[in-house]
Amino acid sequence: MPETHGAPRRRDERSQPSRERDASGRDAPLYGALDLGTNNCRLLIARPSRDGFRVVDSFSRIVRLGEGLSRTGRLDPRAMDRAYDALALCADRIVRKGVESVRLSAVATQACRAAENGADFIDRVRKGTGLRLRIIDPAEEARLAVEGCLNLIDPRAEGVVIIDVGGGSTELSWLKREGSDWKTTGWMSAALGVVTLAERHPEPEGAGEDWYEAMVADMGAALAGGGINDPGMLDLLRRDRAHLIGTSGAITSLAGIHLNLPRYNRDRVDGLWMTRGDCEAAAERLKALGPDGRAKEACIGPDRADLVLAGAAILEAIQRAWPSERVRVADRGLREGLLLQQMREDKKPPKRRTRRRGRGRGPAAA
Repeated sequence: MPETHGAPRRRDERSQPSRERDASGRDAPLYGALDLGTNNCRLLIARPSRDGFRVVDSFSRIVRLGEGLSRTGRLDPRAMDRAYDALALCADRIVRKGVESVRLSAVATQACRAAENGADFIDRVRKGTGLRLRIIDPAEEARLAVEGCLNLIDPRAEGVVIIDVGGGSTELSWLKREGSDWKTTGWMSAALGVVTLAERHPEPEGAGEDWYEAMVADMGAALAGGGINDPGMLDLLRRDRAHLIGTSGAITSLAGIHLNLPRYNRDRVDGLWMTRGDCEAAAERLKALGPDGRAKEACIGPDRADLVLAGAAILEAIQRAWPSERVRVADRGLREGLLLQQMREDKKPPKRRTRRRGRGRGPAAA
């Protein structure tokens, strides 16, 4: 697997400090990226390097901020408390590592976008932890996911569809090669993620194929309503000149099941190629395990046991609509996109201020 810019080569690099230095010989500054999603709260702290960045610290916790949101339109008080506690831990890590506020990008996505009290919760977090979360729109969320996954594109491919499956929404971006660059030719956001889809289709006792197919059909209808019509990309996918990239906990969990991992191993999952048959076989195994069996799987656990098949159904619907024999698994996405974006912006030389000519006004000008 080729090394990807910004991705640590070894697992221990996610927690071991890296001593990259800037042009003056000083340690390069630390940057932080915080992503509060519908299901997870995630933090990355990293230091720029010549080939991207090196991770110094990371944090991830399932908070289920969007639990019940699809029914009530509001964030539940207990869900907000869980998310607040996780964010307080993130704020403490940020302070202890010495990340300056100007180098911290903190965003919130679908749950806070959709909830009537989303802005109120953001304000509570600001007052209580000092974190200033910015609610981003679906277009920016999709763009950041693309930014974080660009280096996983097969260099021989002519097109790619990048899939970011969240807890409350799924963003898809269509990219085609233009010379040595990639151009986004279309994108869409479906208001269905693993949490919202699972809440719309609670798993019945002894769930059969009909229950799973109902989730696939629900996501299929959302895709059809997205209005993306690209015969050229369909042709590239059918001829294996394009492929899918999937980034989400649901898709990395499928990869872990496919690999029969005794415990989750990012090094083996990030960048893994899976065939469509591999994805379907992993989903079949998850169905056969049932809720209790899924909870005992090390790559899933009790927190994801009721969500992972919703994620498999979302991927299945996309593979039916955009048939590709190959999907590349990404244990990366929005946070990595935030880091790369801010580091790139900071490398730009400051704009030179031009002095205005002409007669001044008042004593100061004179």
